Amino acid sequence: MSPSLVVLTDFFAVSNRALSYAAGLAVPLGAHLVLLHVRHNGLLCPEEEAAAPTVQQTRQALYSLADTQPVPTQVEISEQVLPTAVTEAIRHHQPQLLVLGHPGAESPLARDFAKAALNLLHHVRFPLLLVPPPGWDAFPPRRVLLALDGEPFSLYDSQQILPHLLQALQGILALVHVTDSTVPSPAASQVLRMVRTSGLAESLTAEQVHLVPQTTSVAADIQRVSGELNADMLVLIARPHSVLDGLTHRRSTAQLLRESAIPVLLLPALS
Repeated sequence: MSPSLVVLTDFFAVSNRALSYAAGLAVPLGAHLVLLHVRHNGLLCPEEEAAAPTVQQTRQALYSLADTQPVPTQVEISEQVLPTAVTEAIRHHQPQLLVLGHPGAESPLARDFAKAALNLLHHVRFPLLLVPPPGWDAFPPRRVLLALDGEPFSLYDSQQILPHLLQALQGILALVHVTDSTVPSPAASQVLRMVRTSGLAESLTAEQVHLVPQTTSVAADIQRVSGELNADMLVLIARPHSVLDGLTHRRSTAQLLRESAIPVLLLPALS
């Protein structure tokens, strides 16, 4: 069986954009899609909008949507709560990636979207790609920027999607670390060693590492470097929430999830 990408969908335009993006990735990856519709969940559909279609209407609409995709596409409808439904989909389909559309600044879901996405990631600990309303049509993504906090990290065994994407899309990877003048900063060689040890990229050179002094905020500086490099995908390491790294790291990650104009790939870290 081919590998799969699981797309969380609710029929709104934002999810269809994410679906189009996922389908575009599935072609070079040789993957099929799984449309996962979780009924009455607060992340994709607020309660006041959740009353719309019946199960039969939902199923018909999903199969119609699946028929229009350029790769084989399965349909699943779950009555479970969102984390449980996603966990079951991961266990059953063993996907390479979860894909979720960002609602955009004007949506009533926008305010809590970053928090909800990070909470979902906390429960499922699986690579999650967030596709924003703008920038999603910059395809295929070939200039990928990996933002690091300068601390060592390790990933789950299942998280090899970044090397697969880079190979399938013939992409190039750059690294950015925003340095803090109040603490010792790692050298480019140390940053390279962290990434190589994690297994994300073994052929990187020091020229691909950008050490940037913090000016305004970590998130703003990462976005600035992303624009300067014309990056079309941003990769973040999502660390477990802890006393040591939780507040600052989580705040910067949430800001990037809210504001990034390009897709953001979140890779949950073991440490």
